Amino acid sequence: MTSAWDTLEKLHADTRDRRILSLFDADPARFDSFSAEVDGLLLDYSKTNIDADTRAALLELAEAADVPGQRDRMFSGGIVNSTEGRAVLHTALRAQTADPLLVGGEDVRPGVAEMLQRLEEFAEAVRSGALTTPAGRKFTDVVNIGIGGSDLGPLMAVRALAPYHDGPACHFVSNIDGAHVRDTLAALNPETTLVIIASKTFTTVETMTNAAAAIRWLEAAVGKEAAGHLAAVSSAPDRAAELGITADRVFGFADWVGGRYSLWGPVGLPIMLAIGAANFRDFLAGGAAMDDHFRTAEADRNLPLMMGLVGIWHNNICGYDSRAVLPYDQRLERLPAYLQQLEMESNGKRTQVNGDTVERATCPIVWGEPGTNGQHAFYQLLHQGTRIVPAEFLIAAEAHEPDLQHHHDLLKANCLAQSEALMCGRSLEEARDLVAKSGLPDGDIEAETLACHRSFPGNRPSVTLAYPKLTPFVLGQIIALYEHRVFVEGVIWGINSFDQWGVELGKELANSLLPMVQGASAERKDGSTRGLLAKLSGSSA
Repeated sequence: MTSAWDTLEKLHADTRDRRILSLFDADPARFDSFSAEVDGLLLDYSKTNIDADTRAALLELAEAADVPGQRDRMFSGGIVNSTEGRAVLHTALRAQTADPLLVGGEDVRPGVAEMLQRLEEFAEAVRSGALTTPAGRKFTDVVNIGIGGSDLGPLMAVRALAPYHDGPACHFVSNIDGAHVRDTLAALNPETTLVIIASKTFTTVETMTNAAAAIRWLEAAVGKEAAGHLAAVSSAPDRAAELGITADRVFGFADWVGGRYSLWGPVGLPIMLAIGAANFRDFLAGGAAMDDHFRTAEADRNLPLMMGLVGIWHNNICGYDSRAVLPYDQRLERLPAYLQQLEMESNGKRTQVNGDTVERATCPIVWGEPGTNGQHAFYQLLHQGTRIVPAEFLIAAEAHEPDLQHHHDLLKANCLAQSEALMCGRSLEEARDLVAKSGLPDGDIEAETLACHRSFPGNRPSVTLAYPKLTPFVLGQIIALYEHRVFVEGVIWGINSFDQWGVELGKELANSLLPMVQGASAERKDGSTRGLLAKLSGSSA
């Protein structure tokens, strides 16, 4: 792999001052050559400084890292999560064929199909009113209590698919801050609310603490019938039974499904309750279509592979240490937060699979907000700041509100304008002409100084994902695309993208600190922690 890295670094050194716009002047067909499309989802990476030689070197890097081999190993049920000795098969939850898929010699497909059928039967019974509260009332609201992958994925998807909602209203509680559970429950009627407790082990502190609060809320209203308002997404049915949750309301998943990859199965129960089983199957079909594309498409037309390689180019070769995710789709407002976990928990690692320290930067900082709101917040930094932040725009050709077409036209115009402005900028000469035409504001600023303020460096890269309309199928495509992009980058860095040991230390320390927060001695803690404990307890240090 060293030679591939060396080639890329030399190419960057030779082209670092090249204007992206000049690549379009040299190749009028650049957009066609540096974009790829599958099932209506288009990835445009032509507004980057990647040329044909750079792309060839990036593809060589992927081959040297054995991305194709590792991809096939993942899809075939091999042990990809090496530090935990597990297969990585969230893709099996959305697969559209019944072909056997062996893990440890066992075909997992029948179990996946059986669980999907159970989820559908339960969801449709709740939605139709066939399954009611113990008092015979229809459930009007669902509260999903989870955290991390048991919250961010279904929350993001439920909001994204709002036009398809025709079931009970879905609400989400995750934060251990009591304000979250209190404020969420305050607006609901406990007599018609279903609470889903989503915790694989039923031991997650935040989830079980919030679940206990929700159960007390139910009991205050319906007494001993509270258990009839509960369901569980968990692989610990015995612990669920201790809360009175019967086995037919417990939906588990295997250890080959990681939390942040789990919305395709039982963790996606709130999505299915909101949009129905048929639409949920369309969502799965979108993910499966992207899986097939990832496995079979030619390398330079392969969306996950190319999206991952563009990320490698910007992060490792150009040295850009963050990326902004900018959905011009209000219903994707939680996508940046979802991707923060998906990418930063997966690839925020410093140790390779073999135990060596990674020699290059791994996951960039992922952040963002929907457009156009972000334009009035942080786009100033994107355009004129001292750091270059590659941007990822998402935009639909068609909205769900035909009566508000002018809104969507404005949205599309703004999205395209921002990526163009990032690339083209405004030269100092153009800024001088603008100042000359518009005149100077009141005050003593000179024309040349104002021109400097109104010039934009440009040459800032972006990619755009364009899709026909945000449907369940398209959302499935987008999520699976980002999952596989994470995989591609992780393989190239030589890390395990499917564990999360970095989450553990803080949890362990929190457990040891709780007695101290409640008054136990903290004499063995550092001076800062002791001082903060004293401040938060209201006593003197």
